[in-house]
Amino acid sequence: MKIFYGPKGTGKTKAIIDFANSVKDTAKGHVVYITDSDKYGFELKMPIRFLTTSDFGVSTEDEFRGFLKGIVASNGDNEYVFVDGVARICGKAPKEIESVFSTIEMLEQEFGVKFVLTCSGLKEDLPDFVLKYVD
Repeated sequence: MKIFYGPKGTGKTKAIIDFANSVKDTAKGHVVYITDSDKYGFELKMPIRFLTTSDFGVSTEDEFRGFLKGIVASNGDNEYVFVDGVARICGKAPKEIESVFSTIEMLEQEFGVKFVLTCSGLKEDLPDFVLKYVD
């Protein structure tokens, strides 16, 4: 798991989009990009699959965990899953979504999917379960 962090407006979304675009040429499997708005979809290169949680009515932590499990279960060829605004999607602060990170850890270990996330906040305010994935 890789996490881009920083306060709002520090370029996390641009960084994760650039990273997604850079891996799509070398990925052996599918690349999926998830966010809660269609605002940046046009910046992703084809064939990255762009999904907005709002299109699927996902707005809570439990719904999002199920959504991620469904994405992994539906296609064994997914190699990368990018999530822009993981806490925002869940409607909670980063420190309140440990179960989401536990689910992502399990999906990575059991199914070999690589997750890349953005998480808003100052480094010193991020909980330990997030900090262990911050460079």
